[in-house]
Amino acid sequence: MLSGALHRIRPTPVVASIAIGGISLGLMSKLMVRNIHADSGAPQKVFGGGLAMVSLPLESSMLVNHNTKLLRFKLPSNNHISGLSLTGAVLTLSWPKGRWLPVARPYTPISASDQPGVVDLLVKRYPDGKQSSHLHSLQPGETLRFAAAIPGVTWKANSVPHVTLIAGGAGITPIFQLAQGILRNPEDKTVITLVYGANTDEDVLLKKEFDGFEKEFPGRFKAVYTVSRPFEKSPFRGGYVTKQLLEEVTESPLDRKTKVFVCGPPSMETSLVGSRSEQGILEQLGYRKDQIHKF
Repeated sequence: MLSGALHRIRPTPVVASIAIGGISLGLMSKLMVRNIHADSGAPQKVFGGGLAMVSLPLESSMLVNHNTKLLRFKLPSNNHISGLSLTGAVLTLSWPKGRWLPVARPYTPISASDQPGVVDLLVKRYPDGKQSSHLHSLQPGETLRFAAAIPGVTWKANSVPHVTLIAGGAGITPIFQLAQGILRNPEDKTVITLVYGANTDEDVLLKKEFDGFEKEFPGRFKAVYTVSRPFEKSPFRGGYVTKQLLEEVTESPLDRKTKVFVCGPPSMETSLVGSRSEQGILEQLGYRKDQIHKF
C-alpha cells in the first residue's frame, strides 16, 4: 500500500500536452523574472510558479528500501531554492527508451522549499511505471527535465488547533511536506496527528524524520502506524486505516475545530472520503465535507 513520494495527482495525457505546449509562452517571462531575482541578491526560486523548464543533474541516488530511492538533484547554484508552495509538486518530463512521446509525472519533493542548492525526491518504482523506472535508472551526473510547478492544497497557519493527516501508498510525500511546513513555522501552533498505513514494515518511509518530529515537538506531533502485512515481532500494529483505528487515535470532529487531510491510493481515499453515492468513513465519524481535504 505504501509507495515512494509520488504526488497523488492522477496523471493524464493532457498533463504532458499542457507542459510541452506552454513552453514557448513562458520562456520570455521566465527569463525576465530570473534577471530580476539575480539583481536583487535574494535566493532565486527555480519553481516559483508555473512554467520552469529546467534540466537538473542528479547529485546522488540512495536505495531506501526494496523499491524506493531517494534522488537528490542539484539546483543551478547554492543561491537557488525550489521555492515551491507548501505541498506543491514538480512536473517531470522524460523520454524513456522506445517511446516517441515524453512521459510526464508529478512528484512532491521531501526537501524544504527554502533548502538551498538541492531538491530531493523520494520515488517508488512501479513494475509498469515508465517514469519511475526511468528515474531509478538515472546515474549521478545525468539530468532530468522539470517542466513546471503544481500548487498543493492551501494551508493557513492556526486555522484550526488540530489536524489529522492520513497517508497511504504514494500519499506520504505531500503529507510529510504539510507536517514539515506546519512544524517549521514558528508562528503556527497547530497540533498534528499522523495516521500512516503501509504494506510491510520496510514500506514505512520517513520514519526517522517523523521520530525526529515527535522528539522536537512533544505534544504537537504524534505518529500512528498500521501495517497490513507486519513482520514477525513488528513494532507496528497490524491492519488497515479503519473507522475503529481513527476513532481510537484522532480528535473528535464534533467540535468543528479540526481538519483532516487525506492522500493515498484510490481505494483508500474512496473508503475514507466516500463517493457521490456512498458516505466515507470520515463522514461517518462526523466530519463535514468542508473539514475533509484530499490531495
